[in-house]
Amino acid sequence: MMDFFKKLFASSEDDQDHVSSFNEKQAEEEDIEFVDHGVMMVSVERVIGSVGKYHDFDSQFRPKRHVSAKRFNDIKRAMRDNRPLPPVNLYQIRNDYYVLDGNHRVSAAKELGRDDIRAKVTELLSKKNSLENLLYIEKKQFFESTELTEEINLSEVGKYNYLHKQIKRHRNHLINISGDEIDMKKAAQDWYMTIYRPLVTIIRNAKIMKYFPKRTETDLYAYISYHHWERNSKRRYGIGIDRMIPRNMEAFRKTMLEKTAPEYPEMRRSITTFILINVDTKTEMNIINKLYNLEEVQEVHSVHGNVDILVKVVLRRDLLASDAEIIAEFVDRHVRGISGIHSTQTMIPGFSKVKEGFVC
Repeated sequence: MMDFFKKLFASSEDDQDHVSSFNEKQAEEEDIEFVDHGVMMVSVERVIGSVGKYHDFDSQFRPKRHVSAKRFNDIKRAMRDNRPLPPVNLYQIRNDYYVLDGNHRVSAAKELGRDDIRAKVTELLSKKNSLENLLYIEKKQFFESTELTEEINLSEVGKYNYLHKQIKRHRNHLINISGDEIDMKKAAQDWYMTIYRPLVTIIRNAKIMKYFPKRTETDLYAYISYHHWERNSKRRYGIGIDRMIPRNMEAFRKTMLEKTAPEYPEMRRSITTFILINVDTKTEMNIINKLYNLEEVQEVHSVHGNVDILVKVVLRRDLLASDAEIIAEFVDRHVRGISGIHSTQTMIPGFSKVKEGFVC
């Protein structure tokens, strides 16, 4: 009886643990058009489901117990020996693939850690006018036109068209300065290497994506480049950016051509602040030593008057954070917790004149 219940519950769990069903996904797409892409290499990671045998494989695309182990092992052996196997047949819906024929080969490729698999691909393009479909079609057209292979992901409809227009303008610029005809593929590659990638690197190094949790780096690239190079908008995404990113896209390219990636400017700036501290005099020297050991602290002085200790601190912040926020976080986290400190007061210089050889 116990074995009966084990089998009963095991089969119930198996019903839930399987790869995605192509038929269920196809039903969501409504009116569709079939596009034959021929034979190509497909990322194994993108193969997520099966057309008719999704119940035969678990969510990791491993064969279940009732599937023939001999056939699966024979295919794995053939793959290890690099014996030629026919391409699998896949249906593609946007970025995902479903197996029409070749489930065991896909399963074996996944288990062996293969990156790609040779496949005959038929894409199903949905005519359903949803934002997801519109974005996918726009992305597909962008990559077909530019022939770029790098990851460029946007979350808004219309932005791939904006990038495409930007590349076309850049192509015209390259033709004007060289006097030679340049095709779209070459212009797109130059745009990616000398404009897109440097600006995205600056954005990444600034660690400002935390302010946009539902956006991508390319979303922010499109936003900054549009408002900075197209509209010359007043600053909403950071003060001081003009010093790092010229107001003209081609001027930015020229600047970046003279630099390597580690030399790209950072969208960060320094803040100098002075902290006035009142302490228990018995622990003053101990407090001074603890403050001095903080990386951000430049100077610590024991002073006479209404305060006991004067501290000079230099902090770094990205262009989207406020001075007050960064200073408050530093004082709360690193200063006020030191035993013996009674009170603190921070002062930010409004205007400074510093003699040569000194740093403010």
